[in-house]
Amino acid sequence: MAEEKTIFELIIEGKIPCDKVFESDEFLAFKDINPKAPIHILIVPKEHFKDFSKIPPELMAKMTSFIHELCAFLDIKEFKLLTNCGKKAGQEVFHLHFHLLSGF
Repeated sequence: MAEEKTIFELIIEGKIPCDKVFESDEFLAFKDINPKAPIHILIVPKEHFKDFSKIPPELMAKMTSFIHELCAFLDIKEFKLLTNCGKKAGQEVFHLHFHLLSGF
């Protein structure tokens, strides 16, 4: 039986709207609907990976470049960047995502 798609997969597929901030062929950045900072952006790979431990290092390197481009695009120089890996670590959506928080 196929696993139910996560909310992020549905956002990537365009089935759920988002406030898109930045996008490439492989990644999407959009505003968090429940922000914990003045700037709170979620960054996801378009390909599904459960968490940080599952993404290939080569793709993670591309994601790092995407995050650098995002910060330059938004002129963000000071920020927190975090991901939760596993339920006990606080992960709620089991699709790799980073939180970019800034504007404190």
